[in-house]
Amino acid sequence: MGSKEDRKANASVKGGGGGKKKEVKKETGLGLSFKKDENFGEWYSEVVVNAEMIEYYDISGCYILRPWTMAIWEIMHEFFDAEIKKMKIKNCYFPLFVSPGVLQKEKDHIEGFAPEVAWVTKSGQSELEVPIAIRPTSETVMYPYFSKWIRGHRDLPLRLNQWCNVVRWEFSHPTPFIRSREFLWQEGHTAFATQAEADAEVLDILELYRQIYEDYLAVPVIKGKKSELEKFAGGNYTKSVEAFIPNTGRGIQGATSHCLGQNFAKMFEITFENDKGEKAMVWQNSWGYSTRTIGVMVMVHGDDKGLVLPPKVAAVQVIVVPVPFKDADTKAIFDACDSTVKALNEAGIRVEADLRDNYSPGWKYSHWEMKGVPLRIEIGPKDVAKSQVRVVRRDNADKVDIPMADLVDQVKEILDKIHQNLFNVAKQKRDECIKKVKTWDEFAEALGQKKLILAPWCDEEEVEKDVKARTKGEMGAAKTLCSPFDQPEMEEGTLCFASGKPAKKWTYWGRSY
Repeated sequence: MGSKEDRKANASVKGGGGGKKKEVKKETGLGLSFKKDENFGEWYSEVVVNAEMIEYYDISGCYILRPWTMAIWEIMHEFFDAEIKKMKIKNCYFPLFVSPGVLQKEKDHIEGFAPEVAWVTKSGQSELEVPIAIRPTSETVMYPYFSKWIRGHRDLPLRLNQWCNVVRWEFSHPTPFIRSREFLWQEGHTAFATQAEADAEVLDILELYRQIYEDYLAVPVIKGKKSELEKFAGGNYTKSVEAFIPNTGRGIQGATSHCLGQNFAKMFEITFENDKGEKAMVWQNSWGYSTRTIGVMVMVHGDDKGLVLPPKVAAVQVIVVPVPFKDADTKAIFDACDSTVKALNEAGIRVEADLRDNYSPGWKYSHWEMKGVPLRIEIGPKDVAKSQVRVVRRDNADKVDIPMADLVDQVKEILDKIHQNLFNVAKQKRDECIKKVKTWDEFAEALGQKKLILAPWCDEEEVEKDVKARTKGEMGAAKTLCSPFDQPEMEEGTLCFASGKPAKKWTYWGRSY
């Protein structure tokens, strides 16, 4: 079902009998009540609903993902799935349910997830003899079977991925896409004979995650390594791509690639006979990205008119709107719209025409701007007479007239420019928020200014815990986001900003989602 507005509109189209003149909707009535810079949280909630991305559900923290969202997810899925298949990673599907015995096998792992695990305790009116957990992630679901399937070195590497949903129940402040009780993701789980192979894959996958953010979503990310405190529970180390939301001054973990080492292999007895006939344990990785990616995109690019979609992930890249003035030759205008759609469609561009006659052109402009369509094409009587179209960009509102003869080439070029501009603007805003500090006072000041802080650190867990404790407040505590692969030069004698001990690395700190 559409919105009330849509249903009214459809009724006026259908109920055109009785000789009454059809009412044309002119008022936009589509604007946002909140501004991004003034009330970010309310602005975000409004954008994701008004742009028809999600609908709120009657269970808190659960959301309906509407077709506008699923189209974005499918485009990313198509890219990532093709890339991992080139790496000889195969798709599979494991059950949603986990037995308590298996879930609790890896102590550190379950301690990390325990508060978020949802349990099934009843069947109909009967209590279950043994409650069953719903997967928060699938390491413990899959690895008993890795143990069964891996016998000798010829069974390696075993590289699996599944596209599925997971449930993580316990949290405060649910936020569509960013923090929900159920979300979609892919999770890769792989086993190798050597650590070198596992280490190499961690970086290969991380590069694919960078491409999703930067090449598809036009969101700049920082590649780095997580601290011991922030790494995946039960893992050896975690590498991540980190995004930053300038409006809130918060970092956001974009996607993670974990080397699990041999920790899970020990617990689940995943061993193999190597080529020398000796028994050895496998090296494992797990990695995933989720629908959170879409929320990051909305937060970074959206504006006071609504959603702004990068062209590569937009379900509709170009919307064609007829602009028939009074007494204009509407047939010629509609024919021009049809031929525009046909030409762009044949060139592989995702394009639609909005030919609804019960909405004014102005209303349509607002509607498609709210939904974030990258490019609008307007065709009026003057455009038909001159064999041209008017093109309006969603990212910066630039308008240009294009001859029909050059339509396809110019539209493709403009779509590329939109992506590049979105990325450049986002990177500039993010970079303006980066603050390099060396002392605690500078750190505290930068944190108050909602900065992404780069500071020299001694790399000690207790010091990170202490920073968290000292910065706890209404806004939430500061923590490490990642230590970037791209390390600035460390001058000899540089001290940790928090402990005064010799610094070992530069690390990004800040508040986060």
